[in-house]
Amino acid sequence: MKLSVKIRLFSSLFMLVVILLVNASIYYLFHTISLDRELDDLTAHTNEIVETLNRNPDIPKRDMLEAFLPTEGMIRVIDEHGANIIQVMKADYTGLPADYVTGETSSVISMSNQPDFATVTKPIIWENGDVVTLQVYKQLTGHASAMGTLFYVLVVASLIMLIPTVVAGFFLARFMTRPIQELTAAMRENTTYGNWKTINASDQSKDELYEMKITFNRMIDYLKENFEKQQMFVSDASHELKTPISIVKSYSQLMKRRGADNPDLLQESTEAIESQADRMQKLVEQMLLLAKNKDKDVYESFNIVELCRSTIETFKGAYDRVFLFETASEIIHVKGSYDQLQQVVYSLMDNAVKYSQDTVKLSVRQNGHHVDVDVQDNGPGIPGAEQEKIFDRFYRIDKSRSRETGGTGLGLSIASTIIEAHGGELTVSSTTGKGSTFTVKLPVSQES
Repeated sequence: MKLSVKIRLFSSLFMLVVILLVNASIYYLFHTISLDRELDDLTAHTNEIVETLNRNPDIPKRDMLEAFLPTEGMIRVIDEHGANIIQVMKADYTGLPADYVTGETSSVISMSNQPDFATVTKPIIWENGDVVTLQVYKQLTGHASAMGTLFYVLVVASLIMLIPTVVAGFFLARFMTRPIQELTAAMRENTTYGNWKTINASDQSKDELYEMKITFNRMIDYLKENFEKQQMFVSDASHELKTPISIVKSYSQLMKRRGADNPDLLQESTEAIESQADRMQKLVEQMLLLAKNKDKDVYESFNIVELCRSTIETFKGAYDRVFLFETASEIIHVKGSYDQLQQVVYSLMDNAVKYSQDTVKLSVRQNGHHVDVDVQDNGPGIPGAEQEKIFDRFYRIDKSRSRETGGTGLGLSIASTIIEAHGGELTVSSTTGKGSTFTVKLPVSQES
């Protein structure tokens, strides 16, 4: 069963139940009030009969009772033996029950094939001094007619109210299911044709359906962006691997043809193949690392100054170069992954060593609620037009020089990804011919 049918069916049935309950309550309430009013009127009429009989003892009792006889009713006077002393009526109502009572009562006698009767019984003193029972009956024809009219009015009113409910349920179902239909159509088109289609979310209702549209469009944009990144990643990786694979294949073919008779060529080919194999291994490792860094590690608070000092000591032991370290504070805590941030600092220091021959300077300073880690070199610098591109994957300013130094164009991209995951920013300031300064800006932990 479709959702639109369920909505229409539920709204119609719910409204029908409400209408039936309301109308039943109205009918019952009116029925009770009308009966009570009829019994009150008949009681007042009986009291008036008794008072008239007491005030006029000389007037014949039958004539007096006929004068007070209801239009559709009967008056009886019953002695203590149950015998009728007087019985006046305009129709044959002798089948109505006759009881001798010593107290005043009122009730409704239900009839099967005709309107019900209201009856009031009251003890009175008869002219011979005996206590007799006066019974007054009245057929509730007017009450039955009114209740019948009310029943038909309520039925018609129910239909009048139910028809707009069905119509409203139809429009409500269309209003509720239209966004779902649009969503289904967009999903079907996206899965069939790969169009990355979004749905129109220009309405101003700002309700849950609007939020659903916005969330779906954001999801499509997110999937599209990640799919394009995946395609670009595969394309870039295949492009970067194509060159070393071609070189390895060329040298292996050269070795196959001439390597046996030329030891120098064999050695050259072996070194070239080993170099390209190392380059491919490094490229694959960095690509895997770039993908891995999309997931957050467990972040802990640690001293960034200690991390930088440990890194600079590592480079002092590995290279015969001058490395300077500056910090205004010995303890500056940041919250993040120690290994990932150490990798960033190591990558920036490694680039400074590769692309410069002079002193490399590493400095740490706290700037308000942030800490800045600067890696400064005196290399050739980066042209202004290239500075915004160096954080893109596989981008290299001088490809021939990068190949000589073993660069893949992924180091800065990985570093930028890690810093962004830590809520920070990686920037570069460079002047051609005067060197470059890479700055890592991270939020300071509360412990600082």
